Amino acid sequence: MTADPVLNAIRDRRSIRKYTGDPVSDDAVRAILEAGRWAPSGMNNQPFRFLVLRKSDPRFEALAGLTKYTHIVRGCDAMIALFLDKKATYHEQKDHQSAGGCVQSMMLAAHAMGLGTVWLGQMMNNAPQVLEALKLAGDDYEFITVLTVGHPAEPGTANRKPLEEYMLEAF
Repeated sequence: MTADPVLNAIRDRRSIRKYTGDPVSDDAVRAILEAGRWAPSGMNNQPFRFLVLRKSDPRFEALAGLTKYTHIVRGCDAMIALFLDKKATYHEQKDHQSAGGCVQSMMLAAHAMGLGTVWLGQMMNNAPQVLEALKLAGDDYEFITVLTVGHPAEPGTANRKPLEEYMLEAF
């Protein structure tokens, strides 16, 4: 444990797959979106586009049916769908890397507010159906992922291999 809150948040954040059902405030969702908006992007092109879905939106249930993690979706209070605006992109790989940074920033922001998230990357397997369910044109937007957001009902767990196992050479 360090004294630095950012380093602690990076290490302590966990994917949360079970939520209490308590509502997530609009202010909290806005703060999460702001964190994503400030993620770095190549040439500062800022290609990120967000769509927030609440349980009252019929598209919420449509997305729940487009993942094998339906139970996670149905348990969260909000979802944030992330897209790349194809008109704002300039390099596919760099824009995808930026999207990963955007997701990480949003997850860390949620964690800092005591909220939980999970990155539903598996939903990418159904990207055309996601765009159709959300009534978005595939010519305009590329679906990246969905984050579920809610109040954690239980702590997440994770472990990591020792740093030496990641190293190509010792430093």
